[in-house]
Amino acid sequence: MTRVAAVDCGTNSIRLLVADANPETGELVDLDRRMTIVRLGQGVDKTGRLAPEALERTFAACREYAEVIKEHGAERVRFVATSASRDAENRDDFVRGVLDILGVEPEVITGNQEAAFSFTGATKELTGRADLDTPYLVVDIGGGSTEFVVGDETVRAARSVDVGCVRMTERHLVAGDGTVSDPPTAARIGAIREDVVKGLDLVERTVPLGDARTLVGLAGSVTTVAALALGLKEYDSAAIHHARISYEKVAEITDWLLGSTHDQRALHPVIHPGRVDVIASGALVLRLVMERIGAREVVVSEHDILDGIAWSLA
Repeated sequence: MTRVAAVDCGTNSIRLLVADANPETGELVDLDRRMTIVRLGQGVDKTGRLAPEALERTFAACREYAEVIKEHGAERVRFVATSASRDAENRDDFVRGVLDILGVEPEVITGNQEAAFSFTGATKELTGRADLDTPYLVVDIGGGSTEFVVGDETVRAARSVDVGCVRMTERHLVAGDGTVSDPPTAARIGAIREDVVKGLDLVERTVPLGDARTLVGLAGSVTTVAALALGLKEYDSAAIHHARISYEKVAEITDWLLGSTHDQRALHPVIHPGRVDVIASGALVLRLVMERIGAREVVVSEHDILDGIAWSLA
């Protein structure tokens, strides 16, 4: 066993996994898994820079995570940063801050690297299951981007496109004065749909989406839709992990989210406060992916890029 600590810093959230990994048995035993909404990508799509307040929220989470890593005595630590920090002009400020706090330099990875980590994390437990056909299509709906990976035991093809839930919300649902279209108008929903369809067109140039036999969905937008579809009264990772949600249920939940107000969404305990304003966009991305490939259901995974990073350390 090797005790490892993996940090995944995305556009909307930063997450930590401390685990004992055994490469010989394929076992990954969680010791601590946590998530903090920091919205690092706040305004990046418009300004091209990481906002000072977003950086400070992220550094505050890093300070908390440093204590957890120290308490558990992790032997190896890896910090991976994704979409927002790839896009920002001032990403050096981010890199220096993380290095000062955690003692490791954040690796600002490419979309393809992100996709490979996500695929490993999501599919390692699924290998050999008789009820799931391959190839898998792993779809990781993040804040700034969405990754698409087709593969069996290894990746065949991958592509990252800029259609994340935060990016779509800020681009199409937030007016110039900062007010949010709530609920969004048909025209604004149509604009998101157009962006996602263009993104899927780009993906299909290099990734054979039509080859996929099992759709595996990752990250907060997908797991939140699953929690709503399952009618959970509180967020339950065990119930959500490997749940199979039908297209009809995803469409129903998406329609409700797009037609609801902030206050109505906030009443649901399974919707994290940091996702209340972006979950509708994320659900729409999932629905449009399912429509594109004709998926009858999505297999939801709580294991994703974070687990892939942990395995890379083992």
